[in-house]
Amino acid sequence: MSSFVLSVDLGGTKIAAARVDVAGRVSGRLTAATPSEGGKAVLQAIASLSDRLSLDGVSALGVDVPGLVYPDGSVWAPNIRGWKNVPLRRFLKERFKLPALVESDRNSCVTGEAWKGAARGCQDVVFVAIGTGIGAGIISGGKLLRGHGELSGCVGWMAVGNTLAPRRQRVGCLESHVAGRGISESAERVYGRPISVEELVARARKGDSKARGVFREAGRLLGLALANIVSTLAPEKIVIGGGVAAAGELLLGPARETMRQWAQPLAVKQVRVVRSRLGGDAALLGVAKMAMENAS
Repeated sequence: MSSFVLSVDLGGTKIAAARVDVAGRVSGRLTAATPSEGGKAVLQAIASLSDRLSLDGVSALGVDVPGLVYPDGSVWAPNIRGWKNVPLRRFLKERFKLPALVESDRNSCVTGEAWKGAARGCQDVVFVAIGTGIGAGIISGGKLLRGHGELSGCVGWMAVGNTLAPRRQRVGCLESHVAGRGISESAERVYGRPISVEELVARARKGDSKARGVFREAGRLLGLALANIVSTLAPEKIVIGGGVAAAGELLLGPARETMRQWAQPLAVKQVRVVRSRLGGDAALLGVAKMAMENAS
């Protein structure tokens, strides 16, 4: 097998691409905005970004997506306009004449963290991504846990309370309260004006009691979800990633405290909740690893 994989991380707002070698070294990183018009424009953006990287020594392509990947490599991505059944793998194979693997971002992230990140060497690990939405990648007994229809890990739908903002009732309870938008909406109710997660973090670190209170409540609800994960899956580690993870202990401190109160007592003693070491590279590395294995 050749030495490199071309790896692409497709997000709702940004596309990142890089060459990844067999040792997990990332080179030639490039980024571009995800076209807001969606549809075929996103396919062309992936191809254009990939064309700017050298294909010398590249044996395969790996692309992770923020959604569901069907067995035939087509994709449903709810945060990208018009991506209900996009034949991504077929497009990549025809465009680049190389083996192509398409995977969900949550599965890519947990694979990356287990390969080169905070869960290196773990056989039982859950990666919880908290950003625009909330999803989880699960490795159990050293293998990805996919679930029927590839639908495992939809933890944003976990019911952790019975209070939902009326216009958000069709979104899972955890995501409604703990994802970026949910935290921002909670902060807006406290401050009486729109406020971003970044500003809220800055206020909380300066000792603002209102901001700390918002994170304390979000952390409590996250802790209930983590308790359910621990009691159901008994992982060695839970890795927290995504943009909201930048809040650090403001969120994770209350989450750990609540998790310890509610999780199965033996399982909770053996789990550690940590932040991602790879950050935005988790998905790039993870999907590269899987593409290497798929091509070998």
